[in-house]
Amino acid sequence: MDNTENKKIRKGSSDKRAKIIAAARDLFVSDGFDRSSVDAIAAKAGVSKRTVYDYYGDKQNLLLAVVEESSSAVLDMIEQGVSDHLREFEDLEQALILFCEQIVASADGSSDYNALMRLVLVEAAYLPNSFFERLDHATEEGIIRRFTEFGQTGLLDVPDPVMAAKHFTALTILSVFNQPRRTRTLEEEQTNRIITEGVRVFLCAYAPRTVQ
Repeated sequence: MDNTENKKIRKGSSDKRAKIIAAARDLFVSDGFDRSSVDAIAAKAGVSKRTVYDYYGDKQNLLLAVVEESSSAVLDMIEQGVSDHLREFEDLEQALILFCEQIVASADGSSDYNALMRLVLVEAAYLPNSFFERLDHATEEGIIRRFTEFGQTGLLDVPDPVMAAKHFTALTILSVFNQPRRTRTLEEEQTNRIITEGVRVFLCAYAPRTVQ
């Protein structure tokens, strides 16, 4: 079998996987995991039921593949925010505010984020604990790395960068997402206020200590 034929097979396989994942995500989100049959997923993806089983084994493995793909897109979004705002800046407070605002805006407009949150909250019983542990670690990893470096350069006093990252996200991004909403998004002014106040509280706790 020549290289051209190999490439065609790999591309076809990748296309089918993408179609299966997209179909499964749509049905899991709209109808729920229990009510979404493999037959329906296969029909929506335009593949055979056997292909779905051959690629993913069973419906629970397919759910895990869906949430892992969605979480990968969310992690890319966080890394982009770190790159855009937390690598080169003049004012740390402003950089942290801009980072949080970008993450919130990106998440609000992301079908991957919305699907991930919906599936993680509603279908948690079908997902292994190891997935949640990996997701928690991965979402904070980029922030932890930057906070570690900020501690080394004296911008922050962070004896425990992991705990600092948890405090930071709880005071800012998670505070926005946990607000009751009449609509899908919060008003920009309210979002900015929550983030700004959260960043300032965080910096009060983690600013370098001055010697008296």
